[in-house]
Amino acid sequence: MHKARSVFLWAMGAICGIVLITLPVSPQAQMIAGLGVVALMGIIKLLNAHGVWRLISLALGTTIVLRYVYWRTTETLPPIEQIEDFVPGILLYLAEMYNVLMLGLSLFIVAMPLPPRPSRADPSDYLPDVDVFIPTYNEDARLLANTLAAAKAMDYPPERLHVWLLDDGGTLQKRKSADVAAAEAAIARHQELQELCAALGANYLTRERNEHAKAGNLNNGLSHSSGELVAVFDADHAPARDFLRETVGYFQKDPKLFLVQTPHFFINPDPVERNLKTFDVMPSENEMFYGIIQRGLDKWNAAFFCGSAAVLSREALEKTNGFSGLSITEDCETALALHSAGWNSVYVDKPLIAGLQPATFASFIGQRSRWAQGMMQILRFRFPLFKRGLTLPQRLCYMSSTLFWLFPFTRATFLFAPLFYLFFDLQIFIASGGDFLAYTLSYLIVNLMMQNYLYGYFRWPWISELYEYVQTVHLLPAVVSVMLNPRKPTFKVTAKDESITVARLSEISSPFFVIFTVLLIATVFAAYRIYTEPYKADITLVVAGWNVLNLVLAGCALGVVSERSERASSRRVKVQRRCEVNIEDQWYTASIEDVSVGGARVHVLAKHIRALTKGRKALLRFQPHGKTNLETLPVIIRGIDPVGDMTVIGCEYDPADASDHRWIADLIFANSQQWSQFQQSRRTNPGIIKGTVLFLSVALYQTSRGLLYLLRGRRTGAAADMGRSP
Repeated sequence: MHKARSVFLWAMGAICGIVLITLPVSPQAQMIAGLGVVALMGIIKLLNAHGVWRLISLALGTTIVLRYVYWRTTETLPPIEQIEDFVPGILLYLAEMYNVLMLGLSLFIVAMPLPPRPSRADPSDYLPDVDVFIPTYNEDARLLANTLAAAKAMDYPPERLHVWLLDDGGTLQKRKSADVAAAEAAIARHQELQELCAALGANYLTRERNEHAKAGNLNNGLSHSSGELVAVFDADHAPARDFLRETVGYFQKDPKLFLVQTPHFFINPDPVERNLKTFDVMPSENEMFYGIIQRGLDKWNAAFFCGSAAVLSREALEKTNGFSGLSITEDCETALALHSAGWNSVYVDKPLIAGLQPATFASFIGQRSRWAQGMMQILRFRFPLFKRGLTLPQRLCYMSSTLFWLFPFTRATFLFAPLFYLFFDLQIFIASGGDFLAYTLSYLIVNLMMQNYLYGYFRWPWISELYEYVQTVHLLPAVVSVMLNPRKPTFKVTAKDESITVARLSEISSPFFVIFTVLLIATVFAAYRIYTEPYKADITLVVAGWNVLNLVLAGCALGVVSERSERASSRRVKVQRRCEVNIEDQWYTASIEDVSVGGARVHVLAKHIRALTKGRKALLRFQPHGKTNLETLPVIIRGIDPVGDMTVIGCEYDPADASDHRWIADLIFANSQQWSQFQQSRRTNPGIIKGTVLFLSVALYQTSRGLLYLLRGRRTGAAADMGRSP
C-alpha cells in the first residue's frame, strides 16, 4: 500500500510538473513567474535553509530551466530550409542542451551530498602491511627526498610500512638508449636515486622498459611487493603523519572496499590563481571537485581514484589485473573497472597530503589536455552508461565525470555564436527582445543561483566560466584529436617544480589576444548596428550584451596568460613551533613562524646578534612530531629584519645529506590540520551580486595588465631586433 501511494504521488507530481513546464503563457506572465521563483530562491538562500528547503529551492529552479528548454525547443529554432541559419542555430541549441544535461547530472550527484566523514585517527588493532608507491619519471631528487621522507615519517608501525620509489626515469631502456647524453643522464639518475632511497630507508625499483606509462610503473610495483594495502602518492605529493591513521581503518569494516580517496591539496597557486592574485582569498579551482562533487559521488558509491593521495586494496587490484592502462587517465579507468566488478569506494574529505600544481600556463594546459583526452578515451572505450556491473547511479556519475570534458565545444559555441548575428546577420535564435528577457534572462539568473546554492563556498561566480574559457582555446583541438584517433594520446608527465623569474607572456598566449581583438571589433560593430538599424535594436542589444560578457571573460584571460614573476614554486605556510638557532656556536631561543619547501622564517628572541650576516650558515634545532628528542637542520641566512626586541631571519634549507630531508618534511608536511585551516579560511561565499562585481573589477584590471604585457613584449622584441641589426 505504501509503495503504491508513493508511485501515485510521484506520478501526480510528474503530471503537475509537465503541465507547469508546457503551460502556454504570455512573456509578461513568464517574466513574473521567473522573478517570483528568483525571489523565493533568494529568500531560502538568505535564511540559509537546509534539508528539504534546499531541495525545494533546487526544484523551483529546475522548473524555470525546463520551461526554458521547452520554449527553446518549440519556438526558437530557425527553419531547416534556411540552412545557413539552421546549422549554427542547431549547434548553439545542442550546446545549451549539453549544459542542461550537465546541470541535471550535477543536481543528481550533489543535491544532497554526504557530509564529511568523522575522523578515524584513533589507534586501531587493524594494522595491515602497507606498500607506499611513489611513481616518478623526471622529478628532481630534492623534491623526491621530501616526499620519501614524509612517507617514511607517517604514524604507522615501521615494520608494516614499506615505501617504494618507482623510477621510470632510470629504466634499463633509458640507460641503454642510443642517445648517449640521455643514457648518461638516466644512469646518473639511477645511481643518485638508489643512494637517496638507501639513505632514507626506502626501496628503489625500476624496470626494463617504459611500457603503459604510470599504470605500468604501478603494476611493476605490485609485482615486487606484497602488502595488503597500497598507498599511492605522486612524486610531489607529500603525506601528513596521520594519512594512514585516517584511511586504513575503513578497510577493516568493509571486505569489498577497494579505495579510500582523499583530496589533493596544493601549497602553491595554479597559473590562474598566481596571475590573478587570488590564491590566499578565493577557493582553489579543484576545491569544488574535492570539496563537494567527490562527496556527492561518494553517496552513490562512485567516488573514484584520482591517481594519488589514496589507499587501495591489493586483493581488489589483483582481481582486475592491476591498474588499468588503456587510457592515459589510469586512475579513473581503474576505479571504473573495480566499481563494475562489485567493489566499493570511500571518500575522506580531509586534506592529508600537500602537493605542487603546474606553475606555468603552458604546463597547466598540458596537464588539463591529458585529463581531457584520457576521459574521452574512457568515454570511447568503456562508455560508462552501458558498462556491465555498474548500478544506475554509478553509470550516471561516471557519465557526468567523462562528459564534463566536452565543455570546450560548448564554450567555443557560446563564444562565437553572437558573431554570426553581428557580422553576418544570421538568425540562429528566433526570438524577440521581450521573449529573450522573459525566458533566457530568468533562466540565466536561476542557473547562477542554483550553481551558487550548490557550490557557492567552493567556487565564486564566473570563475568556472573563466577556467573553462582559458582551457577551451587549447583543449578543443586536443579533444577533437582524441575523438578522431582515440589511441593517439600518450602519457606526459606534468612539470610542477618550475619557477618564473621574469614576468612575461605565456608562449601559448597569442590566440587569446586574437580572440579579444575580434570580440572588441564585434562590440564596436554592434554599437554601429544599433545606431544604423534602430528597428532591430532590441535583438542587437541582447546579442551585444552577450558579446560584451564574452569580451569580459576574454579580457580577464589576458591577465591569466600574463605570467607574473615568482621565484619560489610554493607559498609560505604559517606555523607556530618553538626552536633554537645556532649562530657561531651560540644558541638563541626562537620560534618558526612560517615555512615553505625552500626555507623558513624564524623569529629570534634577541635584538642584536653580532655574527648575523646574510649568507652565513646556521642550525635550526626543534622537536619533530612524534619524537621526544631534538633534531638539527642546517640552514643559510638569506634575510635579516630587526623588529622590536626580536630579529626576524629568513632561512634557506641547506641539507648536509639526504637524512636532513626528514626534518624539512616534518616542518612542512607533518601537520595536516594546517591544510584544513587554510582551506576553511578561503571558503567564503560572496553571493551572486558581490561576486559579479568582484569578477568585473578583476577582469577590468587584468585586461589592462595583459595589454601592458603585450606592449612591453613588443617593445622588448623591437629592441632586440635593433640590437641584432648591423
